[in-house]
Amino acid sequence: MSEPRRGPVRALDALAGLVMGLAGAALVGMALVQAWQVFARYVLNDSPGWTEPLALLLMSFAVMFGAAVAVRRETHFAFQTFRDAAPERGRWLLKSLSRLIAAASGAGLMVLGGTLVVDEWPVAMAGAPLPSGLKFAGLCVGGALILLFAVERLLTGDYLAPEAVAGAED
Repeated sequence: MSEPRRGPVRALDALAGLVMGLAGAALVGMALVQAWQVFARYVLNDSPGWTEPLALLLMSFAVMFGAAVAVRRETHFAFQTFRDAAPERGRWLLKSLSRLIAAASGAGLMVLGGTLVVDEWPVAMAGAPLPSGLKFAGLCVGGALILLFAVERLLTGDYLAPEAVAGAED
């Protein structure tokens, strides 16, 4: 019988669920913005300039948030084929290495994305009344989430879905 999920893991379960919800909302928002673009262009004959930058911004958040949750579930940056082909004794080392690579990548995205956010903030975004630095906010926030979830995998080991743990407790 497995142990119930403890505080930090439960909190990260909730965070991952929230992040996936936000990624889904960003995708829906992107589809609605693009639908408005098509309607305005072909029906109203008045194509708004803000739709493309906003759709790209939403796509950035959706992609980075989805990637972060995939790192937590070890379906992204996991190098599964290589790891699974390795001898049993080497798998732990390869898992640890892939988790370290994911953490380093997340840290790089967070720091460099944050630098771009700060550097571009005073500049107006072309076509939309928003700061240009927002274009890089998805990299920064997504990178921080990737780092957080990769460190979680390093500290707690293999991912177990909350449903699998709940089923084992019954």
